[in-house]
Amino acid sequence: MPYGYPGFPGGHQGAGAPGPQGYPGYPGYPGYPGYQGQGPPGYGWPAMPMAPANGMGVAALVLGIIAAVGFCLWPLAIVLGILAIIFGAIGRGRAKRGEATNSGQALAGIICGIAGIVLGVALLVVLIVTPDDVFEEDGASDDGSNYSTTLTVGS
Repeated sequence: MPYGYPGFPGGHQGAGAPGPQGYPGYPGYPGYPGYQGQGPPGYGWPAMPMAPANGMGVAALVLGIIAAVGFCLWPLAIVLGILAIIFGAIGRGRAKRGEATNSGQALAGIICGIAGIVLGVALLVVLIVTPDDVFEEDGASDDGSNYSTTLTVGS
């Protein structure tokens, strides 16, 4: 064992082989004459920064796109649009505080959510305002009286 510890069979102190913590005679560890309370090498380095919390902005964008594209399902489009606006506002707030990095995605989610709500409400208004008898002409009722029910076979 070329890189052992003093006192072990066949071992010697090789280059780059620090002793265990608390083993006397090694710099930076308890028991060394100049020990000032520092821990093992690397101890006390700043921790990695927290990952940005981008979930709200992404959720707002996805819900907003679904609301805007699927406006034909107007009840769903209105609900998803409202959720996109709420999540987008939360995501923008997190981005302003520095907790997230996707302020643009959150804003796009808000815009798409508004578009989904507007399109859903417009479709609802068209469905309510448009009369059921759109295809009637001259006030005639559409009870089938304008059509023949007999089958004519050419002779």
